Amino acid sequence: MWIKVLIVVALVAIVISLASGMVFLIKDKGKTERTAKALTVRISLSVALFGLLMLGIFTGHIKPHGIYPAGQAAAQPAK
Repeated sequence: MWIKVLIVVALVAIVISLASGMVFLIKDKGKTERTAKALTVRISLSVALFGLLMLGIFTGHIKPHGIYPAGQAAAQPAK
């Protein structure tokens, strides 16, 4: 359960970082490096989120699934 909370927190932090980058871009008009720093933070958070998702899958806290549930995969006609 804790890993799912961390994933949601990371997603919220990514959106906040993206919004702050937009505000800095509009406010500074490209004269400072705050926009680049905010977007660098966003990319770092996105990489950390990807790692957190992989950790959750490998530890079994997150169970990935395909398009069809396990029982229906064999019942679908092949094309």
